[in-house]
Amino acid sequence: MNHDADPRHLLVRALGEQSPLYVPETEIHPDVPDFTCNVRGDDPALGVPEDLVRSLASWAMSRPAAGFASRPELRKHVKEGREKAQLLAAHLGPAWVVRYWDEQHESAKFVCWGCRRLHWTLGAHGDPPHPLHVIVQGEYRWYPLRAEGFEDFAPDDPAAALGLSDSLVDDLYKWSADVDANMDLYLQEREEDEREARKEELERRGEALAARVVQEVGPGRTVTYRGVW
Repeated sequence: MNHDADPRHLLVRALGEQSPLYVPETEIHPDVPDFTCNVRGDDPALGVPEDLVRSLASWAMSRPAAGFASRPELRKHVKEGREKAQLLAAHLGPAWVVRYWDEQHESAKFVCWGCRRLHWTLGAHGDPPHPLHVIVQGEYRWYPLRAEGFEDFAPDDPAAALGLSDSLVDDLYKWSADVDANMDLYLQEREEDEREARKEELERRGEALAARVVQEVGPGRTVTYRGVW
């Protein structure tokens, strides 16, 4: 996926059609797009997983009838749509600008692909908004993750918004601490064979952790493993 190209715009809104996804007819005015073109959830350009496609379609077709929906019904439908828009934005990543139409308040907000929060403005997070290219690396007294604009950072740093599971966060912290411990052995001039054996074990753990990071951050980001230094 080319993260350097201008992102495309997408609106999630239930209008009674099979798909609640809309794109502008033209990209002439991307800052104020006219979302009039309905696109299928299974459009290859989106690459949306089948279960999310079905979930979006079900939500779109269950839209309460205008003028007859009770407030609880409408609130529930809006909440469900927001959650699906958040999943969609996380899947599409920075290649798409996703907005969600809140039927209850008649407003559209930007859905952040990284932290999944809704914002009134596109640049609410500043620059860089979230790391796109994540590096997993073990280095003495450094956090286990790197990214341009972030240097080293903790796996549960809210600014990075990786959304990693608690178990993976714990394992990354433990791996980083063990990298430090192995370097301490070197500084203490302990047996070289012992240090090398521990380093090989740390390398294997680092590769496995990087693979888990790939699975959890989704297709919107890339992950590189650079070993133990």
